Amino acid sequence: MRLTLLAAASALAVLAGCASVQPPATAPAITHAPAKNIIFFLGDGMGINTLTAARIYAVGEDGELTLDTLPESAFIKTFSNDAQVTDSAASMSAYMTGVKVNNNVLSMSTDTAAAAPALDAAGNKLAGRCAGGRPVATLAELARQRGMSVGVVTTTRVTDATPGAVFSHVCHRAMENDIAAALVPGGAGYNAALGARGLDVLLGGGSAHFTTTAKGGKRSDGRDLLAELAAQGYRAVADSAQLKAVDSTSTQPLVGLFTPHDMSFDSMRDAAKEPGLPDMAGKAIAILANNPKGFFLVVEGGMIDLALHNSNARRALQETVVFDNTLKAAIAQMRSIDPDLKNTLIVATADHDHSLLLNGYAPRTGKTTPSQPGVLGLMRRVDNNEIKLDADGAPFTIIGFGNGEKRVQGSRGAAPHLTDAQVSADDYRQEAVVRTEPGYETHSGTDVYLGAIGAGAARFGGTIDNTRVFELIKAAAGW
Repeated sequence: MRLTLLAAASALAVLAGCASVQPPATAPAITHAPAKNIIFFLGDGMGINTLTAARIYAVGEDGELTLDTLPESAFIKTFSNDAQVTDSAASMSAYMTGVKVNNNVLSMSTDTAAAAPALDAAGNKLAGRCAGGRPVATLAELARQRGMSVGVVTTTRVTDATPGAVFSHVCHRAMENDIAAALVPGGAGYNAALGARGLDVLLGGGSAHFTTTAKGGKRSDGRDLLAELAAQGYRAVADSAQLKAVDSTSTQPLVGLFTPHDMSFDSMRDAAKEPGLPDMAGKAIAILANNPKGFFLVVEGGMIDLALHNSNARRALQETVVFDNTLKAAIAQMRSIDPDLKNTLIVATADHDHSLLLNGYAPRTGKTTPSQPGVLGLMRRVDNNEIKLDADGAPFTIIGFGNGEKRVQGSRGAAPHLTDAQVSADDYRQEAVVRTEPGYETHSGTDVYLGAIGAGAARFGGTIDNTRVFELIKAAAGW
């Protein structure tokens, strides 16, 4: 009798287990007003480890970044069409078009082969030699078709891979002269899908790709693209004061290229010459918000990536905090325009991770201050706070890299011992497990974080592909 009861109980358990894995009932449709305004924040290279380290650096272990407070979140898979570890071109293209492309390709079809440029007349590798493939529509182009205003703000060159994927279609990200030409209405190489007037706001670095070689630029075709933009009615600004003085009530297009190449790290910039990311994003929002049909804006914190490629954790964390502060300011600015964000969707994510890691088991450090290195310091013991030593009897840092330019050859014990002051300095490059050429620490294939707030934000959740983000933004906008 006991066996029979046990068998019955087992059968009921199996049936209960089967019932528990049945497909759930169809979830009710998410209803909200279409997102008229869309702001897409992209922290280039801002992986989860970098986010965690930036939180500890800025506000301590139990503090919160603005990114931590966004009500909806998801994990994003970042692999590209041809690689486990994506580059910025392929990942941003996936966000902007919903299509998986090969590394180095910008907003083209999946079958587009990445072809590195040939030498141009000036001897620079900028001459495109694409063969095959076709352009794929971006969110910026779809927004323009609906009469919305469009803007791009970045701390890198506006012709770099991430911003370039928003408004251009090329087979290789290094074709930066072609990417620049795609911005000039009426000119050769213009991306006509941006409409008759082109972008409404373009702010960042990279003037060299708009300027002739005779004037110190990178263009061997003799074209002065800034002059051509001026002829098309663009306002042009070249420093912080000029940007601040721009009339935000005017809908006249605006271009501001503040450096020949990438802009400076925020902690190193001359504030009179180079505006900060919050200043650029704030001005862009003020201008774009004049359009009653709404706007689409991309804001990139691009120097996070450059610092990480240099294995320079402090600069990367500083840039992440600037990015987060920009997000905070943008949310507040949009609430002044659209108080409950009923018509505004703000999405913040990264294009890929890096090999930055947090070694264990560090005691809680709290935030970094002028007198306390915090997460940038040396590893210490939890029980007595004494410096912890590795197998060679040498101290090591809390933050390290999976790969990077700096690795001790041989025993670390034979090298001069590190100090907190040394490893928390602005330009200190953390040690790595695998040594690379200077500046060539690599991306990693780990999923990245996405946070969202506003109209349609509830659509984001779970673990999703980067191409899915494109579809969810379109759905939130009712496109």
